[in-house]
Amino acid sequence: MSNKTMRAAFCAALTCGVLGVAAPALAALGGTPTPPPAGATSVSVSPVSSVVHAASGAASATSAASYTVTQTTFGSGTIVREYTSTAGTVFGIAWGGPAMPNLAVLLGNYFPQFDSARNALRAAHPGRGPLVIELPGLVVRSGGHMGAFGGQAYLPSALPVGVSASDIQ
Repeated sequence: MSNKTMRAAFCAALTCGVLGVAAPALAALGGTPTPPPAGATSVSVSPVSSVVHAASGAASATSAASYTVTQTTFGSGTIVREYTSTAGTVFGIAWGGPAMPNLAVLLGNYFPQFDSARNALRAAHPGRGPLVIELPGLVVRSGGHMGAFGGQAYLPSALPVGVSASDIQ
């Protein structure tokens, strides 16, 4: 097997999650939900859950009816939650677990905007640490360390009525 073929096989294994790395997640931000990849389990989680109660004190009927949450658990243990409006558009994504999800897949068409802002931020402030990108149409917060990553991304203008950024967790 040539070196080039081995690299291609390794990249394919990473993409498919064969090596325990989180496989590409459900849907791209701003897009429509898609089925979970092979090896992942997915369930719908009611927005009126302990997560929402802890964040806001009590869930309103408006926020409960204005979106759905799908939680996918990958073989690596990483959990990705996608928040989908009644119109079927993903307006928020949250993740947590031992492996960092593929942000290029999660952010979809918003990834180049994120990547540019991330590179500018890292150039201005070299080093490691939590990442907070707040652009007019996109907010991404990500942090953690080897074995414990977490973050959220959302589209501020797409948040349904009665839903706040703190509901995306």
